[in-house]
Amino acid sequence: MRISTLGTGMVGHALATKLVSLGNEVMMGSRQAGNEKAVAWAAGAGPNASEGSFADAARFGEVVVNATAGASSLDVLAAVGAENLAGKVLIDVANPLDFSQGRPPTLTVCNTDSLGEQIQRAYPEARVVKTLNTMSCQIMVNPGLVPGRHTVFVCGNDADAKAQVAELLQSFGWPADSILDLGDITAARGTEMYLPLWLRLWGATGTGQLNIEVVRGA
Repeated sequence: MRISTLGTGMVGHALATKLVSLGNEVMMGSRQAGNEKAVAWAAGAGPNASEGSFADAARFGEVVVNATAGASSLDVLAAVGAENLAGKVLIDVANPLDFSQGRPPTLTVCNTDSLGEQIQRAYPEARVVKTLNTMSCQIMVNPGLVPGRHTVFVCGNDADAKAQVAELLQSFGWPADSILDLGDITAARGTEMYLPLWLRLWGATGTGQLNIEVVRGA
């Protein structure tokens, strides 16, 4: 499969590297082709790895992964262009974190809206699926780093797109019964608003290598 990852940070790097290792053709997108980090990644990731601008990557990918900083995601996708997203599964792993007042960050959008919803509204022909945004990038691609069962969430308006994303998550090592579908894209409000708690859990435990399991009662 041809997959584009938008973003050259830790999350984009982790996802792109995992996707290449699974035999996919992956293009890492950045603001301009020739980005130093993207070039270095492509050189080290093998023949199925390449790099280009955000628009180049989105044109290339059958699936597009938004791994940009949430506060700039809409600007990045505007640079991509709606025509390069139409009909494609757009996996949104970004969180709308606002560091303008220091740490811990607040959210640029919450309660009555979410970044996932904003992206879906802005690009109605894209098939947006929110997932993987409730954990560190290391656990995203290697759930075995956390012992025992734990949960990854998906949400979106398109059932077929969510099923395709679930298959991709299983290729990462997520068991099918650990993938919890929360419903339509409005559920992104909840997963994005979980981030302030996740940051506090990191502070309290001293590690970001953690995740939660949803345990059902009788």
